[in-house]
Amino acid sequence: MIKTPLTRWFDLDVPVFGAPMAGVAGGALARAVSLGGGLGMIGVGSDTPVEWLTEQARLPVAADVSFGVGLMAWALERRPELLAAAIATEPALVSVSFGDPAPFVGPLHDAGIAVATAVNSRADLDRALDAGADVIVAQGTEAGGHTGQRATLPLLQEVLAATDRPVLAAGGVATGAGLAAVLVAGAAGAWIGTPFLSCTEAANTPAARERVRAAGGDATVLTSAFDIAQGLPWPARWPGRALVNEFTETWHGREAELRGDTRAAEWVRRARDEGDLAAAPVYAGESVGLVTTEESATDVVRRLAADARRALERAPRLLG
Repeated sequence: MIKTPLTRWFDLDVPVFGAPMAGVAGGALARAVSLGGGLGMIGVGSDTPVEWLTEQARLPVAADVSFGVGLMAWALERRPELLAAAIATEPALVSVSFGDPAPFVGPLHDAGIAVATAVNSRADLDRALDAGADVIVAQGTEAGGHTGQRATLPLLQEVLAATDRPVLAAGGVATGAGLAAVLVAGAAGAWIGTPFLSCTEAANTPAARERVRAAGGDATVLTSAFDIAQGLPWPARWPGRALVNEFTETWHGREAELRGDTRAAEWVRRARDEGDLAAAPVYAGESVGLVTTEESATDVVRRLAADARRALERAPRLLG
């Protein structure tokens, strides 16, 4: 066991929090992460049905493990019913990121639920602290999915210097050594997504998991092209890191031309429906080159814990 303020707070064996990846992190993945000793999160997208969240939450509840729910602030402004649905599942933690969390912290605290929020800049941190967020997620641009422009390590150090609230490091942490590194830096744990993309419990497709295992770490791109083509109202400051494919090679860097291009929109829509990964997005972080096997998320968490402990045990030798 590795003890930090967050493992004590949430009664965890491992300071690993599963990133709430919409379309990938459902109840099965959240349950598996929590069974490994971390805290699994269920990812809620902007169009996620309320009924789906209710159904998915039953999986970790039936296994008698804690879990969390990840929401997007900009989506809650359009669909406040998602917040009510998340509260009704009685999670241990709710993250509200990608926008101002302030309107949502009060109702969550009133329900006895801790609140996390991801920050990608110092301004984000100040807003999160003013809002009363309990846990800060310092998310670097190395992360998969929607993220900011700052690198994880500089951002993490800046956040740690500015607050005494517990901080999770997000972006690029994929091994036990990486987990140990952010713990030594002062983080209370890691917010991890990419290492779970190839797990048997992930809600993505077998083809997507195979694509993840075959990808190298230099095969990602930070792009808004998928969101623009699909007409998704993601705020422009949060592009998404995804695996390079034919669509990004054609349209990344040509976003102005992409707006309103109905053929490109139909290409992505059809690709998503048919599972055609030449044009459908597979969001993944820069650590994707370290993901080479398909296994249970429970085993991933346990390996991260064991390897991090060994790395931490070696660290005192540096002072010899």
